[in-house]
Amino acid sequence: QVRVVESGGGSVQAGESLTLSCRLSGSIHSSNAAGWYRQPPGKQRELVAAISATGRTNYADSVKGRFTISRDDAKNTVILQMNSLKPDDTAVYYCTGGTFTGTTYYPNLGWGQGTQVTVSS
Repeated sequence: QVRVVESGGGSVQAGESLTLSCRLSGSIHSSNAAGWYRQPPGKQRELVAAISATGRTNYADSVKGRFTISRDDAKNTVILQMNSLKPDDTAVYYCTGGTFTGTTYYPNLGWGQGTQVTVSS
């Protein structure tokens, strides 16, 4: 069983930055991938960014150039650095453990409880 715990959400003004952190524990190891999803109010959940065991990254078009996902396997931690935040980035952000098949990320190892990010204009 995988345990996923996020931290670092909050409220900021447009243009500011936030860093989300996620610690994965349990039946997960450095050969697994990880990813961040978000669910804006009234909308469907969407993949924001994912990172493979080798460090390959995928990003949603809406966050490319602004968000960076990284991992520290020694600490079982995945970081989402979010810069130049926009009101449209307001959402609950979820960290996941998963796997890649080709270039597609599957969040099949566990989900966190979510952390709220609110960006005001």
